[in-house]
Amino acid sequence: MSEWIKKSPLEWEEYVYKEVRVTASEKKEYKGWLLTTDPVSANIVLVNFLEDGRLSVTGIMGHSVQTVETVNEGDHKVREKLMRLFTSGDCQGFSPEDLEKKKSSLRKWLEKNHIPVTEQGDAQRTLCVAGVLTIDPPYAPENCSSSNEIILSRVQDLIQGHLSASQ
Repeated sequence: MSEWIKKSPLEWEEYVYKEVRVTASEKKEYKGWLLTTDPVSANIVLVNFLEDGRLSVTGIMGHSVQTVETVNEGDHKVREKLMRLFTSGDCQGFSPEDLEKKKSSLRKWLEKNHIPVTEQGDAQRTLCVAGVLTIDPPYAPENCSSSNEIILSRVQDLIQGHLSASQ
């Protein structure tokens, strides 16, 4: 078993948003910005920014990873670029401050309606309702996700009411 597999998700987190060199089985070597690591399988997702402006995304199976070493610590610009890669296109028209205001306003509205709300995720960007529904930025009805259709419908109606009241 490799050293990578033996590490905990908290230890893997130290490599996120850094440029790394990954040595996998059969001496294959990969280099790129580590976007995320799956906490169950230890799979790694690397991103490389190509010269023509496109991206190269590589997935490396956790069981094949032998070593991971940091090549470049990166800076705030690279981190922001990586964080925005897979965000919803809906969010691109909003500044981080606008999104924070929308989240705060929606949270207060839900709490006013006696709906238990918490924040979750790395940047505390996702609202979680009663542990069974999530609301991602930009916090509109279509950004809700839940396997419970009844709760989903009711919370979406509440959000729609909030949007109508605030306009």
